[in-house]
Amino acid sequence: MPTIVYYLLLPLIYALSLLPFPVLYLLSDGVYALLYYGIGYRRKVVMQNLRNSFPDKSEAELKRICKDFYHYLCDLFLETFKTLTISKAAMLKHCSFTPETVALFDQLAAEKKSVILVMGHKGNWEWAGNTFSILCKQQLYVIYHPLANKHFNGLMYKMRTRFGTKLIAMQDTFRAIVQNRAEINATAFIADQAPQPDTAHWLRFMHQDTPVFKGTEKIAQKMNYPVVYVTVQRTKRGYYTVSAEILTTTPSDEKDGNITVAHTRKLEEDIVSQPATWLWSHKRWKHKRPANV
Repeated sequence: MPTIVYYLLLPLIYALSLLPFPVLYLLSDGVYALLYYGIGYRRKVVMQNLRNSFPDKSEAELKRICKDFYHYLCDLFLETFKTLTISKAAMLKHCSFTPETVALFDQLAAEKKSVILVMGHKGNWEWAGNTFSILCKQQLYVIYHPLANKHFNGLMYKMRTRFGTKLIAMQDTFRAIVQNRAEINATAFIADQAPQPDTAHWLRFMHQDTPVFKGTEKIAQKMNYPVVYVTVQRTKRGYYTVSAEILTTTPSDEKDGNITVAHTRKLEEDIVSQPATWLWSHKRWKHKRPANV
């Protein structure tokens, strides 16, 4: 049955990817109305997350952010399909790097330094990876969770690797990074998912006790690769700007926890500056801090 569903949906997915952007966003408006007003997909989760994260905002302000988030979520979903057929020129037009960011990665490549990239589920991270692979000299690797359905997993793999990006399954992360150490590369971690509470680094994030993966920091310290934080800002509908800054050039010299705190604080700043473009529908705070942590 999953195979039949995949092949029935595949022509529709390609048709969506070929739509002009104005038509795509018109369709997105319709999906938004269905998702927000009709189905009410995770609306209670989103509003609770927003209330806890912005205790000083009024209910009216929170509802405005909530609606803006659902608009963004629908746009993001359909923008992802555009990756199947979008040209390099259009990709660079819709997701650009600041000149300073291009210069930073050029300098790191000239110094023959591989890097660890860390970011959150904010803006269009899929497009950011595409643009990186088009513009930057480093081979980009992205850590990902393979989908259970092998057909849809293959489709996502194709979308994410069209412009030269390579993927590493999460369970193979450290082994693959060690294997790739002879080349100049960048390995991207999206570090705002919810790890198991007993093995996480616990921080105050968005006014809440929050578990954060320690893996990004641990791997950076073992490889002693510079850690670069990446910001993806939505400038207007369908357009994003990517900027980056070095958090540390010598992670092996950092005290345990410093790198995790640094990239988490940067993500918090990004969310506060543009709250509607982060994935509020995730149950990010489903775990409670253990008593012994």
